[in-house]
Amino acid sequence: MKMRNIAIIAHVDHGKTTLVDEMMKQSSTFRENEQTQERMMDSNEIERERGITILAKATSIEVDGVRINIVDTPGHADFGGEVERILSMVDGVILLVDAAEGPMPQTKFVVGKALKVGLNPIVVINKVDRHDARGEEVVDEVFDLFANLDANEQQLDFPILYGSGRAGWINTSADGDQSEGLKPLFDAVMKHVPEPKVAEGPFSMIGTILEADPFLGRIITGRIHSGSVKPNQAVKVMNAEGKVLETGRVSKILAFRGMERIGLDEAFAGDIVAIAGLSKGTVADTFCDPSVNTPLKAQPIDPPTVTMSFIVNDSPLAGTEGDKVTSRIIRDRLNKEAEGNVALEIEEAAGNDSFYVSGRGELQLAVLIETMRREGFEVAVSRPRVVMKEVDGKTLEPIEEVVIDVDEEYSGTVVQKMAERKGEMIELKSSGGTRQRLVFHAPTRGLIGYQSELMTDTRGTAIMNRLFHDYQPFKGNIGGRNQGVLISHGQGVSVAFAMFNLEDRGTFIIGEGEKVYAGMIVGIHTRPNDLEINVLKGKKLTNMRASGKDDAVKLTTPTRMTLERALSWIQDDELMEVTPKNIRLRKIHLDPVDRKRFERARDSAA
Repeated sequence: MKMRNIAIIAHVDHGKTTLVDEMMKQSSTFRENEQTQERMMDSNEIERERGITILAKATSIEVDGVRINIVDTPGHADFGGEVERILSMVDGVILLVDAAEGPMPQTKFVVGKALKVGLNPIVVINKVDRHDARGEEVVDEVFDLFANLDANEQQLDFPILYGSGRAGWINTSADGDQSEGLKPLFDAVMKHVPEPKVAEGPFSMIGTILEADPFLGRIITGRIHSGSVKPNQAVKVMNAEGKVLETGRVSKILAFRGMERIGLDEAFAGDIVAIAGLSKGTVADTFCDPSVNTPLKAQPIDPPTVTMSFIVNDSPLAGTEGDKVTSRIIRDRLNKEAEGNVALEIEEAAGNDSFYVSGRGELQLAVLIETMRREGFEVAVSRPRVVMKEVDGKTLEPIEEVVIDVDEEYSGTVVQKMAERKGEMIELKSSGGTRQRLVFHAPTRGLIGYQSELMTDTRGTAIMNRLFHDYQPFKGNIGGRNQGVLISHGQGVSVAFAMFNLEDRGTFIIGEGEKVYAGMIVGIHTRPNDLEINVLKGKKLTNMRASGKDDAVKLTTPTRMTLERALSWIQDDELMEVTPKNIRLRKIHLDPVDRKRFERARDSAA
């Protein structure tokens, strides 16, 4: 059967996964009476909750006797490692761009990678039915983006389609015939995406996506580079240096057909399949016939820019809510994650009870923490730190390109706050209506924790997108949090009476009746210094009769910390304790004497 291999790339929430839904429906992948859910490819629980794609996934459809293998990719720069890997599997890409927002940072990131490996994009201007759509302007912006990324003449002569993925139609013009559905898109794929290139020789394939199955074990997905493979065929696995990691036999070959996987008796070069039966091979390794001696070249992966410590939980409440708490189990889980996610790096710290986990950004690490806590892990994590570089005796730090869409009335505040964080404004332009688009180059360490502050400053109306730009000389000190914390004085259960009398000291992040311990952070102080308070003190009961009835204590609703906000809010001397049931904040040193000793040592070192 003739074949095409394509990837769908776009910025967050520009409609990739919704378009894949429609492509499967209109290619008769499902029966007419078959029930389907929205965003079918987002099968992960966290993906469905957050409305974002985190893991790259493959599927296939059949159109006019041609099989089209489709890879749905993440749209957030923190998960860019997934995108970089899959580009070696495909021969063309569909670039989806929102008709109102236009090209965004992640669009620039993935397009740059696609153009670099020689892929010719098909540009689809999506959501043209939006009231603020500006299709023609967006096409000009896409062309400028391609030119800035040094696209060749063939890549600059890209086909342009307009449509609405949710409404299920795409055409060559924004006011074209909607009755044809996605047929113009399918036609464009057949015309502009070449058939897979097939190399001569025995079976070889580079691993691209790794997953685990309770029945089949490790499953590696990739595109067959040359030859063919059958079940029970002998294969070996080589790393990038050519070292043989293991030899074994393929137990099963799985092909992607819609939302299902079916077993194959044989798979041929050019097809995207998953193979099972090997226990050590992982992403970027070469799976091949025993006669092959040269590994296939894998796409280079950008280095991580943010690191944080995962520490065995040693709080007084450790082990009361989770069942996976030891360093051995945490180490095994982190190493397993690093196998399938090439953008993560794991390093064991001295003492064997903590690990340095490095990734692309706070969101990537937050998703890992959220996944682990749902699996029953208890762990303490530190504030994210930026990965610095030493080049010719100079300290370099990662700089990010920050794009903020904001209402005009708040733009002054945003510029001021970004300047305080050493951000340099590159561009300011209108983005439609009363909105402005501000573009900055800012140090990554200055952006940690800024998202929640931006939402407060702009009444929740701003949209911020970030993308790694470059390493540049160290920009100097950046001011941190300007408020101290309220710290619990002892261990027990918080009491409403005590909290009511302490409300003028700050804002609580816990409610009444919650377990607390000495050194745990229970609130945000109104002043810059930290303050120890007693939230355990109950009302004294006497046999004296009061002339009036006591009023019921009414507490102000606490400010709850989400996982991402807590990660970016804590300081260097604080930790976030994560359990399956709770997120707590605490000081690294729970004892007040140890805390004072640590602060003195830190001040003298400074």
